[in-house]
Amino acid sequence: MLVQSSRFRFLFPPIQKRIPSSLSFSVASSAMDSASPSMLFLCGKSSTESEIAKSLKINDTLNLPNGGKVSALLQSEINTFRFGEDAFNVDLFWNSLSTKRFGRFLIWSPLLPSTHDIVSHNFCELPVGTVCVADTQFKGRGRSKNAWESPRGCLMFSFTLQMEDGKTVPLVQYVVSLAVTEAIKDVCDRNGFPFIDVRIKWPNDLYLNGLKVGGILCTSTYKSKKFNVSSGIGFNVGNEKPTTCLNTVLKELSTTPNEFRREDITAAFFNKFEMLYDIFINQGFQTLEELYYRTWLHSGQRVIVQEKNEDRVVENVVTIQGLTSSGYLLAIGDDNQMCELHPDGNRNLQKKSNRLTIQKISGKAWILEALMPSSKTGFFENTRGYQGP
Repeated sequence: MLVQSSRFRFLFPPIQKRIPSSLSFSVASSAMDSASPSMLFLCGKSSTESEIAKSLKINDTLNLPNGGKVSALLQSEINTFRFGEDAFNVDLFWNSLSTKRFGRFLIWSPLLPSTHDIVSHNFCELPVGTVCVADTQFKGRGRSKNAWESPRGCLMFSFTLQMEDGKTVPLVQYVVSLAVTEAIKDVCDRNGFPFIDVRIKWPNDLYLNGLKVGGILCTSTYKSKKFNVSSGIGFNVGNEKPTTCLNTVLKELSTTPNEFRREDITAAFFNKFEMLYDIFINQGFQTLEELYYRTWLHSGQRVIVQEKNEDRVVENVVTIQGLTSSGYLLAIGDDNQMCELHPDGNRNLQKKSNRLTIQKISGKAWILEALMPSSKTGFFENTRGYQGP
């Protein structure tokens, strides 16, 4: 019998990133002023997308939620402003992008409240596959309405896609997560970098050396018999605070001064995502499961189910097996009873005995704490030797 849960609680709360007080950026003060419009540079890889950019600018189509103003500009106008050398380089991105659909229409901004708000609020005005990239954002969106303040050096982008089968919508976040990890591998291979082992923490976090370095947010609305999906990615590329970042780890592993570039990672992501997404839509997620399980942190992880029966509390050990067909965690007990575990945001978790506990009340279960901490890292190890929270 499959026991279905209603809530899944995480061990770690989201890392709240804050813009350093020393941040120096020419438009930061004006962009923080809600009365000042956010600059959006509309860019197209081909003449088709460039014409869309011109039309959006002429018609003054784009805007922010709650009446926020934007100033739409074209790629050709970027050089009329003096941005820092670390600003997103659109031409570098185009040179590495080889997709047919995703990422070919780009909205770039030096500073935005939220890339996710741009693509979700203007979804119907934008071509499917549009990506919005910001160098800095100060009202980024996370799970459970968490707000993120993301400094320069962090890769932040959101993009659009449309889906028809509602059953597959919850699974697309796993394809996005997988595309990020595959993109990092691809950039390493192409540049001769040492292998950087980025892992997936279910359902939508990215970890490196036991520390959170990124996250995924997918939201959707239903209109005209289609699901309009907005997917957002935040990843620590050059900002080593508050945890660590790709370039810090690369520096530790390299004998030469190499660095990841946000443009290369973004392009590699869309090159990988387009391929994985086609497999996902045409063959189902089960075709990608083996690759996903090699990348995530949880295979064989032992957890404790705490079942309350009147005044008695009974604990049973279960083992995470994988994902259910609906995309939730599947665990099996020593009595062969199956549990399906659902996420429920990041709330009020307290460690007890260094275990991952699942409380089950009236047939409902959620994870509270992790079992079997590693004596070396303080993080948790599963039976395949992966480390996971």
